[in-house]
Amino acid sequence: MKRFAPKPKIKKGDNVLIIAGANKGSKGEVKEVLANKNRVIVEGINIVKKHTKPTQDNPGGINEVEAAIHISNVKLVDPKSGDATRVGRREENGKIVRYSKKSGETVK
Repeated sequence: MKRFAPKPKIKKGDNVLIIAGANKGSKGEVKEVLANKNRVIVEGINIVKKHTKPTQDNPGGINEVEAAIHISNVKLVDPKSGDATRVGRREENGKIVRYSKKSGETVK
């Protein structure tokens, strides 16, 4: 039986605040959302070292890459105040849009 994850409230390109873990308090932009795993990859956050074998295109070695963070450990940054906020959904002009629960402002 397949399980389906609920639709994530965070999207690619959103500015988020890390609320738990080693990088708590850091802000960054979401590079990728892994909806089926409930994880996000945030630019410059959760850097890990990845060992790669050399190929014809890649010389190999130890590279630093961003690892995924659980979606529950990030919060959207309010576009108005810059604080962390929860995300809601509402209908505007026949379209469902995301909005900041703190300020009520629509999120892009």
